Amino acid sequence: MKAPNRDMLVLVKDEFLDSDLIKVELERIHQLLISFETFDNVCMAHEVFDLNRYKKIKKADGVRKVMMERQTKAFVFISNKN
Repeated sequence: MKAPNRDMLVLVKDEFLDSDLIKVELERIHQLLISFETFDNVCMAHEVFDLNRYKKIKKADGVRKVMMERQTKAFVFISNKN
């Protein structure tokens, strides 16, 4: 599999872990993140604040429409719900 192009900070409790075990664990984390980081999940985890219309868009379809626009308007903010 192609090596992932991401920066991760992984804290390991056991200082005597083999580097091969750490590589296997990083590959597992990468596989999990690939399945979680879909566009649908990103749209569900974010909301849009449109200060031009004084509206908050929470539904995934509305967030998707805003994120798919080529140019966003001024004072339209995408925020993570976390």
